Amino acid sequence: MTTHSPSKKILPTTVVGSYPQPTWLVDHALLSQGVPRTRLRELWRVAPEQLQAAQDDATKLAIQEMERAGIDIITDGEIRRESYSNRFANSLDGIDDQNPAVIRSQNGLETLIPRVVGKIARVQSVEVEDFKFLKQHTDRLTKVTLPGPFTMGQQAKDEFYHDDEAMVMDFAAAVNAEALALQAAGADFIQLDEPWLRHDPEAAKRYAVKAINRALQGISVPTVVHLCFGYAAVVKGQKPTGYSFLPGLGDSIATQISIEAAQPKLDLGVLADLAGKKIMLGVLDLGNHQIETAEQVAVRIRAGLKYVKAEQLIPAPDCGMKYLPREVAYGKLCALSQGAQLVRAELGAA
Repeated sequence: MTTHSPSKKILPTTVVGSYPQPTWLVDHALLSQGVPRTRLRELWRVAPEQLQAAQDDATKLAIQEMERAGIDIITDGEIRRESYSNRFANSLDGIDDQNPAVIRSQNGLETLIPRVVGKIARVQSVEVEDFKFLKQHTDRLTKVTLPGPFTMGQQAKDEFYHDDEAMVMDFAAAVNAEALALQAAGADFIQLDEPWLRHDPEAAKRYAVKAINRALQGISVPTVVHLCFGYAAVVKGQKPTGYSFLPGLGDSIATQISIEAAQPKLDLGVLADLAGKKIMLGVLDLGNHQIETAEQVAVRIRAGLKYVKAEQLIPAPDCGMKYLPREVAYGKLCALSQGAQLVRAELGAA
Protein backbone atom coordinates (compact mmCIF):
# COMPACT_ATOMS: atom_id res chain seq x y z
CA MET A 1 0.00 0.00 0.00
CA THR A 2 1.22 3.50 -0.64
CA THR A 3 1.69 5.84 2.28
CA HIS A 4 0.14 9.27 2.51
CA SER A 5 2.54 12.19 2.37
CA PRO A 6 3.45 13.54 5.82
CA SER A 7 0.38 14.98 7.47
CA LYS A 8 -0.07 18.67 8.11
CA LYS A 9 -2.71 17.84 10.70
CA ILE A 10 -2.52 19.84 13.92
CA LEU A 11 -1.97 17.64 17.01
CA PRO A 12 -1.33 14.37 15.11
CA THR A 13 -1.60 11.40 17.45
CA THR A 14 0.97 8.63 17.73
CA VAL A 15 2.12 5.76 19.92
CA VAL A 16 5.43 5.48 21.73
CA GLY A 17 6.05 2.07 20.22
CA SER A 18 4.74 -1.14 21.74
CA TYR A 19 1.19 -2.46 21.74
CA PRO A 20 0.02 -5.44 23.82
CA GLN A 21 0.93 -8.82 22.39
CA PRO A 22 -1.97 -11.32 22.35
CA THR A 23 -2.09 -13.84 25.19
CA TRP A 24 -1.97 -16.66 22.63
CA LEU A 25 1.39 -15.35 21.40
CA VAL A 26 3.35 -14.57 24.58
CA ASP A 27 3.35 -15.79 28.18
CA HIS A 28 2.15 -12.69 30.00
CA ALA A 29 2.94 -14.13 33.44
CA LEU A 30 6.59 -14.44 32.38
CA LEU A 31 6.51 -11.04 30.67
CA SER A 32 5.25 -9.42 33.87
CA GLN A 33 8.41 -10.42 35.72
CA GLY A 34 10.45 -7.66 34.08
CA VAL A 35 11.91 -6.23 30.90
CA PRO A 36 14.32 -8.77 29.38
CA ARG A 37 17.72 -7.51 28.26
CA THR A 38 18.94 -10.80 26.84
CA ARG A 39 16.90 -13.07 24.55
CA LEU A 40 13.92 -14.71 26.28
CA ARG A 41 12.76 -17.28 23.73
CA GLU A 42 10.61 -19.09 26.28
CA LEU A 43 8.35 -16.02 26.29
CA TRP A 44 6.75 -17.20 23.04
CA ARG A 45 3.82 -19.63 23.30
CA VAL A 46 4.11 -20.68 19.64
CA ALA A 47 6.47 -23.32 18.28
CA PRO A 48 9.57 -21.87 16.55
CA GLU A 49 8.56 -23.13 13.09
CA GLN A 50 5.19 -21.34 13.39
CA LEU A 51 6.39 -18.25 15.21
CA GLN A 52 6.86 -15.90 12.26
CA ALA A 53 3.39 -16.63 10.90
CA ALA A 54 1.90 -16.07 14.35
CA GLN A 55 3.83 -12.81 14.76
CA ASP A 56 2.62 -11.70 11.31
CA ASP A 57 -1.00 -12.27 12.36
CA ALA A 58 -0.53 -10.48 15.70
CA THR A 59 1.20 -7.57 13.98
CA LYS A 60 -1.74 -7.18 11.60
CA LEU A 61 -4.08 -7.09 14.61
CA ALA A 62 -2.00 -4.36 16.26
CA ILE A 63 -1.92 -2.30 13.06
CA GLN A 64 -5.68 -2.64 12.60
CA GLU A 65 -6.44 -1.66 16.20
CA MET A 66 -4.21 1.43 16.04
CA GLU A 67 -5.87 2.43 12.78
CA ARG A 68 -9.37 1.78 14.10
CA ALA A 69 -8.61 3.86 17.20
CA GLY A 70 -7.78 6.76 14.88
CA ILE A 71 -4.03 7.04 15.51
CA ASP A 72 -2.28 9.09 12.85
CA ILE A 73 1.32 7.82 13.10
CA ILE A 74 1.60 4.11 13.90
CA THR A 75 4.24 1.46 14.55
CA ASP A 76 4.06 -2.31 14.12
CA GLY A 77 3.39 -2.53 17.86
CA GLU A 78 6.83 -4.10 18.40
CA ILE A 79 4.93 -7.39 18.39
CA ARG A 80 8.00 -9.43 17.37
CA ARG A 81 10.15 -8.12 20.21
CA GLU A 82 10.56 -9.60 23.66
CA SER A 83 11.45 -6.11 24.86
CA TYR A 84 12.09 -2.73 23.31
CA SER A 85 15.88 -3.22 23.40
CA ASN A 86 16.97 -6.84 23.69
CA ARG A 87 16.31 -7.93 20.11
CA PHE A 88 18.46 -5.25 18.56
CA ALA A 89 21.22 -5.23 21.19
CA ASN A 90 21.73 -8.99 21.07
CA SER A 91 21.90 -9.07 17.26
CA LEU A 92 25.13 -7.06 17.19
CA ASP A 93 28.67 -8.31 16.70
CA GLY A 94 30.66 -8.02 19.91
CA ILE A 95 27.78 -9.28 22.10
CA ASP A 96 27.99 -12.81 23.53
CA ASP A 97 24.31 -13.65 23.70
CA GLN A 98 25.01 -17.30 24.59
CA ASN A 99 26.78 -16.46 27.85
CA PRO A 100 25.16 -13.36 29.35
CA ALA A 101 26.39 -11.60 32.45
CA VAL A 102 24.42 -11.67 35.69
CA ILE A 103 23.85 -8.64 37.91
CA ARG A 104 22.17 -8.64 41.30
CA SER A 105 20.04 -5.84 42.65
CA GLN A 106 20.11 -4.64 46.24
CA ASN A 107 17.08 -6.89 46.79
CA GLY A 108 19.00 -9.91 45.55
CA LEU A 109 17.13 -10.16 42.25
CA GLU A 110 19.24 -11.50 39.39
CA THR A 111 19.06 -10.03 35.89
CA LEU A 112 20.77 -11.39 32.79
CA ILE A 113 22.39 -8.66 30.69
CA PRO A 114 24.34 -8.64 27.41
CA ARG A 115 28.07 -9.21 27.76
CA VAL A 116 30.27 -7.08 25.49
CA VAL A 117 33.26 -9.23 24.47
CA GLY A 118 34.39 -7.54 21.24
CA LYS A 119 33.97 -4.47 19.07
CA ILE A 120 30.27 -3.70 18.65
CA ALA A 121 29.06 -3.57 15.04
CA ARG A 122 25.86 -4.11 13.10
CA VAL A 123 26.42 -6.94 10.64
CA GLN A 124 22.84 -7.43 9.44
CA SER A 125 19.53 -5.60 9.45
CA VAL A 126 17.33 -6.28 12.46
CA GLU A 127 14.09 -4.33 12.03
CA VAL A 128 14.03 -3.59 8.28
CA GLU A 129 11.93 -6.61 7.24
CA ASP A 130 9.53 -5.94 10.13
CA PHE A 131 9.17 -2.36 8.95
CA LYS A 132 8.49 -3.45 5.36
CA PHE A 133 5.70 -5.67 6.69
CA LEU A 134 4.20 -2.66 8.48
CA LYS A 135 4.47 -0.55 5.34
CA GLN A 136 2.67 -3.23 3.31
CA HIS A 137 -0.27 -3.30 5.70
CA THR A 138 -1.08 0.36 6.34
CA ASP A 139 -1.51 3.63 4.51
CA ARG A 140 -0.91 5.62 7.71
CA LEU A 141 2.33 7.40 8.49
CA THR A 142 4.80 4.92 9.97
CA LYS A 143 7.35 5.10 12.75
CA VAL A 144 10.10 2.67 13.71
CA THR A 145 11.62 2.56 17.18
CA LEU A 146 15.18 1.55 18.04
CA PRO A 147 16.90 1.29 21.43
CA GLY A 148 19.12 4.31 22.03
CA PRO A 149 22.89 3.88 22.30
CA PHE A 150 23.16 5.30 25.82
CA THR A 151 20.46 2.94 27.11
CA MET A 152 22.09 -0.10 25.48
CA GLY A 153 25.39 0.87 27.08
CA GLN A 154 23.73 1.10 30.49
CA GLN A 155 22.13 -2.33 30.01
CA ALA A 156 25.32 -4.20 29.09
CA LYS A 157 28.43 -5.45 30.90
CA ASP A 158 31.59 -4.14 29.25
CA GLU A 159 34.34 -6.76 29.18
CA PHE A 160 36.11 -5.35 26.12
CA TYR A 161 36.25 -1.56 25.87
CA HIS A 162 36.87 -0.58 29.50
CA ASP A 163 35.67 2.84 28.35
CA ASP A 164 31.92 3.41 28.58
CA GLU A 165 31.90 6.32 26.16
CA ALA A 166 33.80 4.41 23.46
CA MET A 167 31.40 1.48 23.83
CA VAL A 168 28.33 3.71 23.60
CA MET A 169 29.67 5.45 20.50
CA ASP A 170 29.99 2.07 18.78
CA PHE A 171 26.43 1.25 19.83
CA ALA A 172 25.51 4.59 18.24
CA ALA A 173 27.22 3.69 14.96
CA ALA A 174 25.29 0.39 14.91
CA VAL A 175 21.99 2.18 15.52
CA ASN A 176 22.84 4.67 12.79
CA ALA A 177 23.44 1.91 10.24
CA GLU A 178 20.03 0.43 11.06
CA ALA A 179 18.34 3.84 10.99
CA LEU A 180 19.77 4.64 7.58
CA ALA A 181 18.47 1.32 6.24
CA LEU A 182 15.02 2.00 7.72
CA GLN A 183 14.98 5.46 6.18
CA ALA A 184 15.86 3.94 2.80
CA ALA A 185 12.99 1.46 3.26
CA GLY A 186 10.53 4.35 3.63
CA ALA A 187 10.12 4.99 7.37
CA ASP A 188 8.35 8.31 7.97
CA PHE A 189 9.70 8.73 11.53
CA ILE A 190 12.58 7.11 13.41
CA GLN A 191 12.58 7.06 17.21
CA LEU A 192 15.34 6.26 19.72
CA ASP A 193 14.22 4.95 23.11
CA GLU A 194 16.49 6.34 25.83
CA PRO A 195 14.79 5.67 29.19
CA TRP A 196 18.12 5.00 30.89
CA LEU A 197 19.35 8.57 30.56
CA ARG A 198 17.88 9.13 34.00
CA HIS A 199 19.90 6.30 35.59
CA ASP A 200 23.27 8.02 35.19
CA PRO A 201 22.68 11.76 34.66
CA GLU A 202 26.40 12.55 34.95
CA ALA A 203 27.35 10.16 32.15
CA ALA A 204 24.34 11.40 30.20
CA LYS A 205 25.65 14.96 30.47
CA ARG A 206 29.09 13.87 29.28
CA TYR A 207 28.24 11.95 26.13
CA ALA A 208 24.54 11.11 25.67
CA VAL A 209 23.84 13.92 23.20
CA LYS A 210 27.03 13.09 21.29
CA ALA A 211 25.90 9.45 21.03
CA ILE A 212 22.34 10.36 20.04
CA ASN A 213 23.64 12.70 17.34
CA ARG A 214 25.93 9.95 16.01
CA ALA A 215 22.98 7.52 15.93
CA LEU A 216 20.89 10.01 13.94
CA GLN A 217 23.67 11.13 11.58
CA GLY A 218 22.45 11.42 8.01
CA ILE A 219 18.79 10.87 8.89
CA SER A 220 16.57 13.38 7.11
CA VAL A 221 13.12 12.11 8.15
CA PRO A 222 11.77 13.43 11.47
CA THR A 223 13.55 11.86 14.45
CA VAL A 224 12.39 11.34 18.02
CA VAL A 225 14.14 10.69 21.34
CA HIS A 226 11.81 9.03 23.86
CA LEU A 227 12.36 9.51 27.59
CA CYS A 228 10.38 7.94 30.39
CA PHE A 229 10.65 6.78 33.97
CA GLY A 230 10.06 3.12 33.10
CA TYR A 231 7.04 0.95 32.34
CA ALA A 232 4.32 1.58 34.90
CA ALA A 233 3.84 -2.18 35.27
CA VAL A 234 7.49 -2.60 36.27
CA VAL A 235 8.30 0.65 38.08
CA LYS A 236 5.87 0.55 40.99
CA GLY A 237 7.01 3.50 43.11
CA GLN A 238 6.29 7.19 42.87
CA LYS A 239 7.74 8.62 39.68
CA PRO A 240 9.75 11.86 39.60
CA THR A 241 8.02 15.02 38.41
CA GLY A 242 10.97 16.25 36.35
CA TYR A 243 13.93 15.20 34.20
CA SER A 244 17.30 16.44 35.47
CA PHE A 245 19.01 16.12 32.06
CA LEU A 246 16.20 17.33 29.80
CA PRO A 247 17.73 20.72 28.84
CA GLY A 248 20.75 18.99 27.30
CA LEU A 249 18.56 17.28 24.74
CA GLY A 250 17.84 20.68 23.28
CA ASP A 251 21.33 20.35 21.76
CA SER A 252 20.54 17.04 20.05
CA ILE A 253 19.75 16.91 16.34
CA ALA A 254 16.52 15.00 17.07
CA THR A 255 13.54 16.98 15.84
CA GLN A 256 11.15 15.64 18.51
CA ILE A 257 11.45 14.83 22.21
CA SER A 258 8.96 12.33 23.66
CA ILE A 259 8.28 12.63 27.39
CA GLU A 260 6.19 10.80 29.95
CA ALA A 261 3.95 13.42 31.56
CA ALA A 262 0.53 12.01 32.53
CA GLN A 263 1.34 9.48 35.26
CA PRO A 264 4.18 11.42 36.96
CA LYS A 265 2.17 14.64 36.61
CA LEU A 266 5.24 16.23 35.08
CA ASP A 267 5.83 19.94 35.61
CA LEU A 268 5.32 21.04 32.00
CA GLY A 269 7.37 24.16 32.62
CA VAL A 270 10.34 21.96 31.60
CA LEU A 271 9.12 22.18 28.01
CA ALA A 272 10.50 25.71 27.88
CA ASP A 273 13.97 24.10 27.85
CA LEU A 274 13.20 22.48 24.51
CA ALA A 275 12.24 25.49 22.43
CA GLY A 276 12.54 24.60 18.77
CA LYS A 277 11.76 20.91 19.27
CA LYS A 278 8.44 19.26 18.62
CA ILE A 279 7.13 17.60 21.77
CA MET A 280 5.58 14.16 21.85
CA LEU A 281 3.59 14.65 25.04
CA GLY A 282 2.45 11.71 27.14
CA VAL A 283 -1.26 12.30 27.83
CA LEU A 284 -2.30 8.71 28.65
CA ASP A 285 -1.51 7.42 32.15
CA LEU A 286 -0.44 3.79 31.77
CA GLY A 287 -0.16 3.30 35.54
CA ASN A 288 -3.75 2.09 35.81
CA HIS A 289 -6.30 0.28 33.67
CA GLN A 290 -8.86 3.03 33.83
CA ILE A 291 -9.60 4.30 30.33
CA GLU A 292 -9.47 8.07 30.13
CA THR A 293 -12.35 10.08 28.76
CA ALA A 294 -11.78 12.22 25.70
CA GLU A 295 -12.13 15.28 27.94
CA GLN A 296 -9.43 14.06 30.35
CA VAL A 297 -7.07 13.69 27.43
CA ALA A 298 -8.08 17.11 26.11
CA VAL A 299 -7.29 18.69 29.51
CA ARG A 300 -3.75 17.23 29.36
CA ILE A 301 -3.28 18.44 25.78
CA ARG A 302 -4.45 21.93 26.71
CA ALA A 303 -1.92 21.95 29.57
CA GLY A 304 0.82 21.25 27.06
CA LEU A 305 -0.42 24.02 24.79
CA LYS A 306 0.37 26.54 27.54
CA TYR A 307 4.05 25.89 26.77
CA VAL A 308 4.15 24.51 23.22
CA LYS A 309 2.46 25.75 20.03
CA ALA A 310 -0.17 23.43 18.60
CA GLU A 311 1.98 22.94 15.49
CA GLN A 312 4.75 21.58 17.74
CA LEU A 313 2.71 19.20 19.92
CA ILE A 314 2.11 15.50 19.24
CA PRO A 315 -0.20 13.77 21.76
CA ALA A 316 0.84 10.23 22.71
CA PRO A 317 0.72 7.67 25.51
CA ASP A 318 3.29 8.08 28.30
CA CYS A 319 5.22 5.01 27.24
CA GLY A 320 4.88 1.72 25.40
CA MET A 321 1.57 -0.07 26.01
CA LYS A 322 3.03 -3.60 26.02
CA TYR A 323 2.05 -4.41 29.62
CA LEU A 324 -1.62 -3.36 29.40
CA PRO A 325 -4.54 -5.65 28.56
CA ARG A 326 -5.34 -5.21 24.89
CA GLU A 327 -8.86 -3.90 25.44
CA VAL A 328 -7.51 -1.26 27.83
CA ALA A 329 -4.78 -0.19 25.41
CA TYR A 330 -7.31 0.08 22.59
CA GLY A 331 -9.72 2.09 24.75
CA LYS A 332 -6.99 4.48 25.80
CA LEU A 333 -5.92 5.01 22.18
CA CYS A 334 -9.53 5.78 21.23
CA ALA A 335 -9.61 8.38 24.02
CA LEU A 336 -6.32 9.81 22.76
CA SER A 337 -7.71 10.22 19.26
CA GLN A 338 -11.01 11.69 20.47
CA GLY A 339 -9.33 14.04 22.95
CA ALA A 340 -7.02 15.40 20.27
CA GLN A 341 -10.03 15.91 18.01
CA LEU A 342 -11.79 17.94 20.72
CA VAL A 343 -8.82 20.29 21.03
CA ARG A 344 -8.42 20.54 17.26
CA ALA A 345 -12.07 21.64 17.05
CA GLU A 346 -11.43 24.31 19.69
CA LEU A 347 -8.48 25.55 17.65
CA GLY A 348 -10.58 25.63 14.49
CA ALA A 349 -8.37 22.94 12.99
CA ALA A 350 -10.74 19.95 13.07
